[in-house]
Amino acid sequence: MKKNAAKRLNTIDNLCINTIRTLSMDAVQAANSGHPGAPMGLAAAAYVLWTRVLKHNPANPAWVDRDRFVLSAGHASMLLYSLLYLTGYSLSLKEIKNFRQWGSKTPGHPEYGHTPGVETTTGPLGQGFANAVGMAMTESHLAAVFNRANQKIVDHHTYIICGDGDLMEGVSAEAASLAGHLGLGKLICIYDDNKISIEGGTDLAFTENVAARFKAYRWHVLRINDGNDLAAIQKALKEAKAETKKPSLIVMRTHIAYGSPNKQDTAAAHGAPLGEDEIRLTKENLGWPAEKKFHVPDRVLKAFRKSVDKGKKAEAAWQKKYMTYTKKQPELAKQWDAAITGKPSQRWDATIPNFKEGKPIATRAASGQVLNALADRLPTLIGGSADLAPSNNTLIKASFDFQKGAYDGRNIRFGVREHAMGAILSGMALHKGVRPYGGTFLVFADYCRPAIRLASLMKLPVIYVFTHDSVALGEDGPTHQPVEHLAALRAIPGLIVIRPADATETAAAWRLAIRTTNAPVALILSRQSLPVLDRSLYPSATMLSKGGYILSDSKDTPDVILIGSGSEVYLCLEAQALLAKKNVAARVVSMPSWELFERTAQRYQDTVLPPQVTIRVAVEAGIDMGWQRYVGSTGAVIGINRFGASAPGDVIIKKYGIRASAIVSKAMQLIG
Repeated sequence: MKKNAAKRLNTIDNLCINTIRTLSMDAVQAANSGHPGAPMGLAAAAYVLWTRVLKHNPANPAWVDRDRFVLSAGHASMLLYSLLYLTGYSLSLKEIKNFRQWGSKTPGHPEYGHTPGVETTTGPLGQGFANAVGMAMTESHLAAVFNRANQKIVDHHTYIICGDGDLMEGVSAEAASLAGHLGLGKLICIYDDNKISIEGGTDLAFTENVAARFKAYRWHVLRINDGNDLAAIQKALKEAKAETKKPSLIVMRTHIAYGSPNKQDTAAAHGAPLGEDEIRLTKENLGWPAEKKFHVPDRVLKAFRKSVDKGKKAEAAWQKKYMTYTKKQPELAKQWDAAITGKPSQRWDATIPNFKEGKPIATRAASGQVLNALADRLPTLIGGSADLAPSNNTLIKASFDFQKGAYDGRNIRFGVREHAMGAILSGMALHKGVRPYGGTFLVFADYCRPAIRLASLMKLPVIYVFTHDSVALGEDGPTHQPVEHLAALRAIPGLIVIRPADATETAAAWRLAIRTTNAPVALILSRQSLPVLDRSLYPSATMLSKGGYILSDSKDTPDVILIGSGSEVYLCLEAQALLAKKNVAARVVSMPSWELFERTAQRYQDTVLPPQVTIRVAVEAGIDMGWQRYVGSTGAVIGINRFGASAPGDVIIKKYGIRASAIVSKAMQLIG
């Protein structure tokens, strides 16, 4: 066996492939943590993809027409880090040696914005797969909008490497189903069929026919029986690229920890170092210098680094093509530049309606009006709903559906796929060129929470439209009535949660969401109609950007401060008037966003909530978790710390004590 291995070493291809394997082994061993098996089994396929097929420029990872590569099986991160280093990205061998250590550019799972060349944060299985669907959707949309005959400035593919775990997760099934429906022909996935999971063989829990499932999803399915057959890998990728009407799945049989005499094809190689002795034996088996760690032969680095010149030439050719495009399509070129840079046009918010006091309106309905006004001036705004568009008010009336053959449409029908919707929106934002939004009922925020968490981690400008925000939803009952969901969303670091009090605050919330380019924003909107506050009597709703502000104050120093969000703010105003009749001075604070309020200076916070005024009542139709920070030990929270009930919304609200009289009673009790 050693003789055969030594013979294989004589080819530059095998030298390159074994460099990937040994770097991965050595890095995991040095860290005493990680997943060596998958990178070893996938090394050949990754080598072919990255050096012979992938269109990329290591000198400019942000080149807009590059192919996107997503390692959905993020635990195999050393595969990606090895490729990035070897092909010439700004990632040194020192960083490879520093794998999983404090301050390194090689964390345990790939992190977007942290390591040059990493397209998305992966690790939670299935998320990367769905991100890639979003990237492919954006490519198809931009191509439909901007390409003209013989002038293709958008022409790239999205590649995925996924594993058994990715395909066990429901989010990948949701995303794959939608991708097949949409016919995303530039989406290509290599499925690492190594038949091993952490617990043992995948046949413990995963015996389905993956190929048949994806064929049913309307994918083009190919097979590679030997994951080390370079010719077969290249042939399959060529065939996948030739299929333009369907996404492609390449089912590739690999061997986890390939080359390891004792751990190949075992669960022991999945998520733990091989051990010094086994690494020595593996290197000997591969014909590799057993005593050398992090060994990269000069001719290997030279071969891989051809990617740098190749990438520069590819981008230069695109730049030449784009210069011709700017001359022949000057208006489109301006629109393209604005889309890619994310800069909205001047007066982009000029047509947002001014809501006036009068007929009450649900904030979800107000949001729909604002969205459509913005869509007229922000052509990059694109999104939809998880089969709830009429209820969420998320349809762009001036556009049409994003569908196969109509990729320039801006209304995305995600279907009942909340989790995939969330992850797809992230992929769209990662691709750049569009501003994505997605809607569903607030109670179903739970279904897309993992995607929201990763969007927050990546600081992506995704907008979530969550409607039907409380038990006031009514007759659908407790299964559809959110009570703990606001607290759960507020617990996600980096997510900006905004629950506007009326239509005017809703417009301000959308303005802030569009201006926010470094964080996701969740808009929390009511089903029921709410009064539109007369802004000639109250401060401008632009104060919403502070997160909390004094909406209505007493003439004298307040005896009590009433704090509310969303639909409960007007109840606080009613309570303020009732307290005035009892000679109790009350201040009303609208608190649409804790996150924004916490960003303000302490001096401002103390102006809104003076430390000396210790009698405070917070009111929100949800669990009271977290409000204690604003009311202190001497205040109180009026909330709903149980599940809802099935009845008309106004009845439930009153039965649960969310009313002005209850606020007054609590305030008087605290005052004593």
